[in-house]
Amino acid sequence: MDVLSRTIPNLPEKLSFKVEKRMKKMGIRVMLNTSVVRMGPDFVETKSNDELTKEGTYTVIWAAGIESAEVTNQAAQKLQAGGRGRIATDAYLRSLDDETVYVIGDNMLYTPEGEERPVPQVVENCEHSAATAAHNIICAVTGQGQMEKYQPAFHGFMVCIGGRYGVARVGLPNRMFNLPSWLAMFSKHFINIVYFVQVLGWNKVFSYMRHEFFTIRNKRSFVGGHFSNRTPSFLLVPIRVWLGAVWLFEGVMKIVEGWFTEPKLTAFFGGAQAWYNNIINSAGDGAAEQAGNAAAHIGTVIFNIDFLGLVQAVFVSGKALAQATMSDLAFKLDIPIMNWFIDKFILSSDTMQVVMQVFIVMAEILIGLALIGGLFTCPASAFSLVLQFMFVTTTGLYLTTFWMIFAAIAVLIGGGQTLGLDYYVMPVLKRSWKKVPWVKKSYLYND
Repeated sequence: MDVLSRTIPNLPEKLSFKVEKRMKKMGIRVMLNTSVVRMGPDFVETKSNDELTKEGTYTVIWAAGIESAEVTNQAAQKLQAGGRGRIATDAYLRSLDDETVYVIGDNMLYTPEGEERPVPQVVENCEHSAATAAHNIICAVTGQGQMEKYQPAFHGFMVCIGGRYGVARVGLPNRMFNLPSWLAMFSKHFINIVYFVQVLGWNKVFSYMRHEFFTIRNKRSFVGGHFSNRTPSFLLVPIRVWLGAVWLFEGVMKIVEGWFTEPKLTAFFGGAQAWYNNIINSAGDGAAEQAGNAAAHIGTVIFNIDFLGLVQAVFVSGKALAQATMSDLAFKLDIPIMNWFIDKFILSSDTMQVVMQVFIVMAEILIGLALIGGLFTCPASAFSLVLQFMFVTTTGLYLTTFWMIFAAIAVLIGGGQTLGLDYYVMPVLKRSWKKVPWVKKSYLYND
């Protein structure tokens, strides 16, 4: 019910119509140009076009817009004010009647030059006016500096109708555009996350995302119920332990092969590159019959796509496709800048190769032990993904190895909280981290 002719006058008529349509779809009766004139214990009396209507009800929820704070209402009795107790201000956000009184946010009544309406009572106005008023108060108190006029530049408005639908008009002050429902809700959550980072820290961001996306029930999120169904953590324990065991095995086997004592990377990278080149070059040689014979003996190029010379995606089979198995299929991302780094630095000397080999072996062993024990599972899984990416861009990966990427993703968040040491270690670290002075001061990680 609203006394106005349409909902949300701050938005264009098109978006107002969408809001009204959505509410009607939700079973809400929208009554415009209608005001409440009287209420009783079991009825509400409304007025529309001079016609009174009395309807029975047992529950009344009154939402009559934004009202200024009580202190502002009291000040409005002595200072020039407008509707709902808003104090009229000049361009410096001072009361028109008393230059020692500064007013900001929802309590101010100020119409910028060239505008028809006062600044809206929204969060962005509160932020911007607070900064201007703070600067001007410092100038007034110290007698130094130049006062600034309040020149708001709003970036839009957003209205949510429940947890799954919203409308928004956003952009730059002179270039606004409308956002449909899904993008409007996405923008809302993105803006909330930005504010939480600034005020409450990353821990609040994680809890917000968990609450709004990953645990929400009854499909109340704008992504529906797709993210709300959770796999019990104990079901992830076998894949976490197996992933760790494979990494541990890989590291130990490299020690047995001599990765701690002699350079191996030249042959390691070179052999893989030669294998890919043989398959690719054979597929492009001579006549079709010659190419077919070569592919039958060497392999088959499934696709070889070059993205503007920045990345080359190569997917090949070591055999003809009709005879190939999963262990014959390999994928590689060929990145020129990565190749340059390897040639100029990693393979620059035998000593550098051995150092890099020791790093890889130790990383594989530590990742393996961490995942098996469920200790620091998140960084261990993240580093597992980093190593897999390194292999994809250097030697490539057989498809039979890709399961390790998906397993690391599966246990990335909270994988060690069940039957793992993270259950005991992470709470202790969290308490200790929150006591660090610069962390508390910078709001990097707070509850």
